[in-house]
Amino acid sequence: MGAGAGQKVAVFGAYGHTGRFVVAELAARGFVPVLSGRDAEKLKVVGVEYDVEARPASVDDPVSLDRALAGAAAVINCAGPFATTAAPVIEAALRAGIPYLDVAAEIEANVDTFAGFADRARAAGVPVVPAMAFYGGLGDLLATAAMGEWTAADEAHVAYGLNSWHPTPGTRIAGEVSRGRRDGRRVRFSGGRLEYRDDAAPVLKWTFPEPLGAREVIGEFTMADVVTVPRHLAIPEVRTYMTVEAARDLASPETPAPVGGGAADGADRRSDQTFLVDVVVRSGGDERRAVARGRDIYAVTAPLVVEATERVLSGRTKVRAGVVSAGEMFDAADFLGALADHVAVELP
Repeated sequence: MGAGAGQKVAVFGAYGHTGRFVVAELAARGFVPVLSGRDAEKLKVVGVEYDVEARPASVDDPVSLDRALAGAAAVINCAGPFATTAAPVIEAALRAGIPYLDVAAEIEANVDTFAGFADRARAAGVPVVPAMAFYGGLGDLLATAAMGEWTAADEAHVAYGLNSWHPTPGTRIAGEVSRGRRDGRRVRFSGGRLEYRDDAAPVLKWTFPEPLGAREVIGEFTMADVVTVPRHLAIPEVRTYMTVEAARDLASPETPAPVGGGAADGADRRSDQTFLVDVVVRSGGDERRAVARGRDIYAVTAPLVVEATERVLSGRTKVRAGVVSAGEMFDAADFLGALADHVAVELP
């Protein structure tokens, strides 16, 4: 039996693209996934595949959420848009007294989680780890590891070198919700706070490590890292960048959804999409860099959030309760090292 030792972990949004990868990763590690979400028929299909229990639930029905989480050691929320799902599932986790983790990439939803639940989660003794995913979690871990013994830095840059981006329907819906919440404006993190701007994001050149090299990127293509990184690192300027090709894929309504998805047979169902995340932190005249390479941004979210769940449940954390980002919750370098089968990481 794996590290999960038969512990039940509820997965809300278990039949979605990322949710299926998370269910597969939990099962592979010896956890018992408890499947939940709105669509009973889709849940049933995944439940039969893994021979596990399916408990339909809706975010507007607290009783159904309580039933879904009953007996679970933790809950992982994979159902976007998180502006709608995060708060009700966190509320259910607090009622159950169990850890909550999600894979939210939505900037505003993550801000809401930190603002709305920090005190309550701490008082309840419950850990809440938002954005424990490719966007938000991975960048935070890389920046934290790059910082090392530094207690502060002048700036942090997280550059995403994606060869393509085939967004899931959930990604598209979440993007629409975020744009609506900010009235179509773009956002960046500068001077220690979020700024909302009406101008166009700049197009810049970023020199990635090989094999990518110099590429055009959308500057200030702002992702959840601007929420997670400065929550615990004293860095007043946090910038994120995206390769132009991937940004165009995301913007085009013609780009198809990703192929693949988690499967009970253990087959490699990742897409051919590749990524290189290049994180640079600067303090005075000094610079430190951390790099991660891998395949399929949705698939790699599964080992990230399941590794986090495993560490929370086994007590391998730096913080016991409250709303905490990945870099503050875990030993960043050790956590990244544990992902070696999924992500190739180079640290300073």
